Amino acid sequence: MQEPQIQTNYNYHDAFAPFFYTKNGNEYRSAGGQPGPKYWQNRADYQLSVSLIDQTNEITGTEILTYTNNSPDKLGFLWMQLDQNLFRQDSRGSAIVPIIGSRNGGHGQVFDAGYKIKSVKVVSGGKGKASETAVKFIINDTRMQVFLPGNLNAGGGQVKLKIEYSFIEPNYGSDRTGYLDTKNGKIYTIAQWYPRMYVYDDVMGWNALPYTGPGEFYLEYGDFDINITAPANHIVVSSGELQNPQEVYTAEQLKRWAAAAKSDQTVMIRTADEVTSKASRPAGRSTLTWHFKLKNARDASWASSAAFMVDAAKMNLPSGRKAMSISAYPVESAGNDAWGRSTEYTKKSIEFNSAKWYEFTYPNATTVAGIVGGMEYPGIVFCGYTAKGRSLWGVNDHEFGHNWFPMIVGSNERLYGWMDEGFNTFINTLSTANFNNGEYKPANPPNMHLIGARFTDPALEPILSPVDGIKERNNGTLLYSKPSAGLVLLREQILGPERFDRAFQTYINRWAFKHPTPDDFFRTMENVSGESLNWFWRSWFQNNWRLDQGVREVKYVDNDPAKGALITIDNLEKMPMPVILEIKTESGKTSRVKLPVEIWMRNNTWTFRYPSTEKIESVTSDPDHVLPDYNEENNVWKK
Repeated sequence: MQEPQIQTNYNYHDAFAPFFYTKNGNEYRSAGGQPGPKYWQNRADYQLSVSLIDQTNEITGTEILTYTNNSPDKLGFLWMQLDQNLFRQDSRGSAIVPIIGSRNGGHGQVFDAGYKIKSVKVVSGGKGKASETAVKFIINDTRMQVFLPGNLNAGGGQVKLKIEYSFIEPNYGSDRTGYLDTKNGKIYTIAQWYPRMYVYDDVMGWNALPYTGPGEFYLEYGDFDINITAPANHIVVSSGELQNPQEVYTAEQLKRWAAAAKSDQTVMIRTADEVTSKASRPAGRSTLTWHFKLKNARDASWASSAAFMVDAAKMNLPSGRKAMSISAYPVESAGNDAWGRSTEYTKKSIEFNSAKWYEFTYPNATTVAGIVGGMEYPGIVFCGYTAKGRSLWGVNDHEFGHNWFPMIVGSNERLYGWMDEGFNTFINTLSTANFNNGEYKPANPPNMHLIGARFTDPALEPILSPVDGIKERNNGTLLYSKPSAGLVLLREQILGPERFDRAFQTYINRWAFKHPTPDDFFRTMENVSGESLNWFWRSWFQNNWRLDQGVREVKYVDNDPAKGALITIDNLEKMPMPVILEIKTESGKTSRVKLPVEIWMRNNTWTFRYPSTEKIESVTSDPDHVLPDYNEENNVWKK
């Protein structure tokens, strides 16, 4: 029988073409999506000692970096990130901010911005015999190239650098760092506050891209030993675990911390009334040094303020280990409908994701109210101080969801922002549905027809575009919403929750504290689920293809409805997808038919036999609007 001719943009040779993966597996990354037998990554351990001078908003510090070269290559130089240089008036990032402004720029602040690098030295020898040798370095915009006195050996060679530096903190730094004026003092939310190592990997070598704001970060893992000296009336919170609580909290506050560590309900550590009381801070000192340690992390951040209220509660993790949910915020943010619930939100979010995906690895989860709208770091996040209710749940849940992507699964945010923002947005859909039996769950499920029309607009770039090459107005769609919707499609309509969850958990476990690429994710999902998904990756991620499934006609076998119906459907755009049909007969009986995506492997149109015994009243494609079909005009056939 000759296939009927229809007008269609669909080409099954494109959609189901072989060789989606351009590279075979190798000894570093297997064809099955796992780290290979010779997978390696380098390591960066930091000792950081800084002082906050609040009169001038200046941070001065000394960094001792121990860098381990586990690669098979000798390295004659290192690349480091100097992110604060973004806020210089002559930076590349400032040059590309459009006239209408940008979340990612310095917002036209004119101040003495950027790092002042006093010295870079190589430290050699052990205790008592250590020597320091100044080395040449070149600063180019947000990057510093450090030239080593000799090659750093492959396979475990180490070098120790000592860097003395300072910078002035911007008021608003690319929505990632800055300070907020409150009636009881400034709240400093401090990030990108030390020269950080770029990643050297088996994919690109040095990933030393200039930091221009839109893309985020790609970092090595290591241990952190942090000393922060701040005015004595400040409270400091940081990534990691506080090592000297007796020196920086009062005896009463220590009792409250002990109570919070045993409580599922929020316990106040410093109340609103105590914020302005000298008795709430240790007496007799002008400054205090706070000492924190953090293991196996890619970054660290901190916050400091005299204005902080602080509360906390314990978090119960699947292994039986306990951690702490902590919130620090000003009196302006207090209230049971606002930041008074922050610790509860963070606790419930982390407990859910720990049980569902991978256990939270840090001792504390601290949420800080400040000028930053929402930004994530290991064990600490910054959220807008005016957020409340559903909005505060959403930002807490999202920013701490980042502790899975990219804090645990360390993907390259500079190139593949969707692998952290999109994956995180996806897990947020499940944690939100779970929170307090759906307190903030949307009342109605999303209409994927409307979403599909928006997400597959021809004006959009594909998801698999470099982050810095995406128009800023499209970031929300291409980094967050569309990748998340794609994972929902994959979970709910293509693989089913059980197969999807097993594959997704496997991906997280395989790549925890490592550096996956998109191929590693795609290959893992296919190998663990047992499904070839090349057509889906091509449609939703690699290209910006549209879906348009239409119901063309209904005929009857031998023109007799009692002998069954022949229903013809068409695929009219470039994306294939499984088919869901609702069929209603003349008597009012309704049934569903699901057809696999394979019907489109060698066909533009498909006719199948439906075992009717009477005339069909209507056939509706995707009646529940769960597929991203952008054109509803041809979705219903009626008698």
